[in-house]
Amino acid sequence: MKLDKRMAAVTGAGSGLGRAIAERLAAEGAAVAAIDIDLAAARDTAKRIAAAGGRAEGYGADVSRAAELDAALTKAVLALGPLEIMVNNAGVLDGYFDVDDMDESLWRRVLEIDLTGTFLGCKRALAEMLPRGRGRIVNMASVAGLNGTGGGAAYIAAKHGVVGLTRQMAVRYAARGIGVNCVCPGAIPTGLRAHSQSILGPGVPDMSGRGVAVSDEQVRALVPAGVRGTPEDVAAAVAFLSSDDAKYVSGHALVVDGGWRAK
Repeated sequence: MKLDKRMAAVTGAGSGLGRAIAERLAAEGAAVAAIDIDLAAARDTAKRIAAAGGRAEGYGADVSRAAELDAALTKAVLALGPLEIMVNNAGVLDGYFDVDDMDESLWRRVLEIDLTGTFLGCKRALAEMLPRGRGRIVNMASVAGLNGTGGGAAYIAAKHGVVGLTRQMAVRYAARGIGVNCVCPGAIPTGLRAHSQSILGPGVPDMSGRGVAVSDEQVRALVPAGVRGTPEDVAAAVAFLSSDDAKYVSGHALVVDGGWRAK
């Protein structure tokens, strides 16, 4: 129970990586604020944690809207205690569109959620953590934040931004007791395409068959391990970075990709 008596907030916790992360942090002893744009999904994650013997509450918020995120975290602190761990996981894909065929509106919305949403989560977390002189922030980047593949123009730009933001914050806040790192997943099946399509709306063309690592054959060609990872693989990395085992780790982009990035 490495996170016993700590409170962790996880955005995008209603499904996929966020749900797996929330459940893993709860299993490690943390009280969890599950935050998602879909309030019902956030509450369902909290119910799953409670059913497994953990402590959690679900809150609705669009992470690109500061007021909504602030309200959710304010309620979470009142209900669950001081914020010690912030996991900025919420994000969407961009349909793998390149600059020449991407609408400006899609570009802006993806950046709002994936990069600005991470910035807002970090800023709100710091308001809780800096006065207390301790805390851990884990941002969700991607292998697409380290190279030029794995997404379209907006997604790759946003995830590079998340890696850069993480490193800048690590430099500025490590001496003030705040550890800041990010995780860079590779081919992980989470239903992100379908969720992104739902969040971005009907104006975005179907992205279900677009991009890399769509089929098992593509995964075998791309990933040295030859198989997809699991949400639990990513959750384990987040749990490590959230714990005292990583107390001297800050500014790191932890790759969880079965060797893809090593090629």
